[in-house]
Amino acid sequence: MGFELLTGLGGLAALVVLIAIRVPIAYGMATVGIAGILMLSGPAILMSQLKSLGYGVFSNYDLSVVPMFILMGQVASKAGLSQALFRAANAWLGRLPGGVAMAAIAACAGFGSVCGSSLATASTMGQVALPELRRYNYSPALATGTLAAGGVLGILIPPSVVLVIYAVLVEANIVTMFSAALIPGLLAVVFFIGVIAIYSWLVPEAGPRGAPVSRAELLSSTIGILPVLGIFGLVIGGIYMGLFTPTPAAAIGVFLVVAYGFGRRVVSLAGLRDAVLETAKASGMIYMIVLGAELLKIFMSRGGVPQAAAEMMLNSGLPPHTILILLLVALILLGCLMDSLSMILLVMPFFWPVVAQLDFGMNPEDTKIWFGVLALIVVELGLITPPVGMNVFVINAMARDVPMIETFKGAMPFFAAEVVRVILLIAFPAITLFLPHLLA
Repeated sequence: MGFELLTGLGGLAALVVLIAIRVPIAYGMATVGIAGILMLSGPAILMSQLKSLGYGVFSNYDLSVVPMFILMGQVASKAGLSQALFRAANAWLGRLPGGVAMAAIAACAGFGSVCGSSLATASTMGQVALPELRRYNYSPALATGTLAAGGVLGILIPPSVVLVIYAVLVEANIVTMFSAALIPGLLAVVFFIGVIAIYSWLVPEAGPRGAPVSRAELLSSTIGILPVLGIFGLVIGGIYMGLFTPTPAAAIGVFLVVAYGFGRRVVSLAGLRDAVLETAKASGMIYMIVLGAELLKIFMSRGGVPQAAAEMMLNSGLPPHTILILLLVALILLGCLMDSLSMILLVMPFFWPVVAQLDFGMNPEDTKIWFGVLALIVVELGLITPPVGMNVFVINAMARDVPMIETFKGAMPFFAAEVVRVILLIAFPAITLFLPHLLA
């Protein structure tokens, strides 16, 4: 083992230690990257990299969509779109066994399509739906488990910030990634509602029926979500139809959500200012993580770690699908420890070179799209995986009277449904690739 490779592996070990002692992931990656480049190439090369790296990363036009989507989600939250979505979903589904929980899943999917963040979706919808689930005496496990699982829908249903970051990392087309994620995302919604239906059938007292609503309430609540459907349809439909690229689409989405909020007088200037400030904080954090990941990637490339990992996997003699499953399991385990964005930025420079050299019977571009959707699903699966599922902690903080173990128990049927979905997507790549090929 050469000095460069040994140094690279030592850098990975150091990064794990920094993460374990709760150093922010952006600073950890930047510190290890800078120290590693300094050791392998010397100060002159390091200063040459630092001179232009920041500008090169931050001026990437594809990344300009990130603040826009974050701002759209922030304003949507302040404009009460989450309440409108849950009210409409509850009016349609609430009368069924487990219907209020089904409504929470449908609302999570709708809000996730505007927000694009799993933790934000879980937090926002938890505040909206948890009181209703309690009011109808849903079991604590089903109520909190549903909301924790519903949060994972935020990453895959486009638009999604993490999808954008993945596309930038592997040089994929953002619009193609959005189209590839749509059917698997909707499949998750169907599976989750199915889980609740089966759960409520097996344990009727866990998911009682909600109160029926009048025809006037049904009509009123349905009309209330037309603006959300219109915004989503214009932003995503416009992207798919080629009317505009993701960044202008996101800007249009922000304008429409702000207009909706001001038009209904539910967003004030102070609220808009807070949304902009929160967007600036979140965007700054994301850009710092991207910069730290870039420094780490340079160090690891100089140390030969990605190349060594790819060579080791390819020479292992294992079938391509076995290697893929091992990588996905690793992503689930690592996803328990950090947020999805950090995980994608950290592991893709190692995992993608391995996958790119495996033969799955499809062209490299299709492999890139298919693997990206699978990777995002399993990373999000880590958010409801014991012992450190971050979505579970978010929901449990709102329901402090519910033991953590109960929330994990409630999330496990959804975990099983996600495993089934991953198996289907591995066995039938056409589920993921159908829409990109149709729109090509």
